Amino acid sequence: MEWSAYLSFLAIAAAVVLTPGADVAVVLKNSLMSGRRGGVAAALGVTTAVGIQGVLTAAGLGVLIAQSQPLLQTIRWIGVAYLAWLALQALRSAWRGEYVGLVDTSGVAARGYRQGFLTNITNPAVLMFYLALFPQFMTADMSVWWLGAMAMTLPALGIVQLVTLALVIDGASRWLQRRRVRRVLDSVTGLALGGLGLRVALQ
Repeated sequence: MEWSAYLSFLAIAAAVVLTPGADVAVVLKNSLMSGRRGGVAAALGVTTAVGIQGVLTAAGLGVLIAQSQPLLQTIRWIGVAYLAWLALQALRSAWRGEYVGLVDTSGVAARGYRQGFLTNITNPAVLMFYLALFPQFMTADMSVWWLGAMAMTLPALGIVQLVTLALVIDGASRWLQRRRVRRVLDSVTGLALGGLGLRVALQ
């Protein structure tokens, strides 16, 4: 694989990362609820899940998973249910409008990481992206180094974007934590998560 081919792969991966999805919504949700620690932890959870799917695809296991329709459908519906649960949480918070203190600091890292990880490990779209894109750039003599670079490109770009998002939200926390603003953001986040869950369900 030549550098020119990898740069083409990088450009496509960057375009995918910049497209808002469940990863952005879950980092936004945790940043609002739990501040910088929660948002960064969610970003790390997202990145771990994306990295695992990239490695599985590079190792050939992603193809086997994709060909096993019962397994893929099970993963898909688990993801739909989890996104629906997160959406209901956000919408319930917006409906009640009860925000005590700026952030909830109890167990924020573990909760944020778990939500980020589960949201993306159950998202078949990530696996499908790898399966659709990898064959276009893979060759019979490709080295393990290049395979690893391709597998880790998406999570590397993603962690930069999502951590930056968490830090920006944390920096604007005083304004974002106003009750009216929080209710609007919770409503938008809940609707976004619900819409993403519906999209996954209809795929």
